[in-house]
Amino acid sequence: MVNAIGCIELNSIARGYLVADAMLKSANVEILFNRTICPGKFMVMVSGDVAAINAAVDTGLRVGGGEVVDDLIIANVHQDVFPAIAGTRVVEHTAALGIVETFSVAAIVEAADAAVKAANIELLEVHMAMAIGGKGFVTLTGDVAAVQAAVEAAADRIRGKGVLVDKVVIAQPRKEILEGKV
Repeated sequence: MVNAIGCIELNSIARGYLVADAMLKSANVEILFNRTICPGKFMVMVSGDVAAINAAVDTGLRVGGGEVVDDLIIANVHQDVFPAIAGTRVVEHTAALGIVETFSVAAIVEAADAAVKAANIELLEVHMAMAIGGKGFVTLTGDVAAVQAAVEAAADRIRGKGVLVDKVVIAQPRKEILEGKV
């Protein structure tokens, strides 16, 4: 049963490929992402059952050594996280808008999972490091109270890592900002 994800973020692209190979050889996991990310980092994200993810991430951390920037294991990842990461989530109506921004990819996935588990919200997007200097951000929508609770849960989940950049809640966002208009 695929109910867990693991991620390792590295400073070295070459080491990233080595880590990905080692993770795949160590356990029955499937690659979700295996790519370079800004600024010159590499990310490996895998899915599988909890035991396989634990084994793969443990192996990846050993192989990655000092090049590891961040890592995560989410044992029971919320089903809405996958389409938000993939950019396939379609939301017809938005209410309040919440944004959480981090310095790491692993942390933004953790934050998104915590947010969607904490309140009745919809994830809009989990953006991971491309063209934003290696940062990550998640956008989410729902009623104001739910968005506030979700944003706080996300921030609380990653605050201890020291990678929280900012968090905001916009009660009534203009539709232009949600459509990406300038």
